[in-house]
Amino acid sequence: MRWLMLYARSRQLPTSGAAVTLVALAVWALAQGSGKGPADLTIALLVLATNVAVASVGLGGQDAALESTAAIRWLPRRAAHVLLIGAVAGAALLAVQAAGPELAPAALVVRDSAGLVGLAALGAVLCGAPFAWTLPTGWLAFTVVVQPPGGIAGEVACWMIFPPGTAAATVTASALLATGTVLYAAAGPRR
Repeated sequence: MRWLMLYARSRQLPTSGAAVTLVALAVWALAQGSGKGPADLTIALLVLATNVAVASVGLGGQDAALESTAAIRWLPRRAAHVLLIGAVAGAALLAVQAAGPELAPAALVVRDSAGLVGLAALGAVLCGAPFAWTLPTGWLAFTVVVQPPGGIAGEVACWMIFPPGTAAATVTASALLATGTVLYAAAGPRR
């Protein structure tokens, strides 16, 4: 049990957990009395991306050299860490929705949190853990600002805003989750 506490502290999980909780409380407080509307989906996506971004700083430890010499199997720990970030990011938004207005359907929350955490894991591999937040934040900005093109290309490029039953959006989010998790679990964050 002690290794779990040390791992959690080295990955800044208490700080990330506090930030996710504060985001959830702020959204809950601000969403009181708001009705459903097109802006609600944008708020939900912003909350998910923020949750993933604040948790993604823990995808790398304090000392990369020390971790590379550790005699433990990193692959399952890294994969579990990525999946835990996605689960917590989605669960925080679903908890806010349970206590207040619905900002997005639950299936969309699950799909988008999975895709965003896959992007964060991919960001850790490509840019390093301190900059893992850049890919999910950048893709969210692109999705919110750019008018989606028509057809499958639009569903792939702007997968976050399409309804849960959209096959191309679901496949894109699943592919991002699988690719990011596998690459991060195998290679770890960039040094």
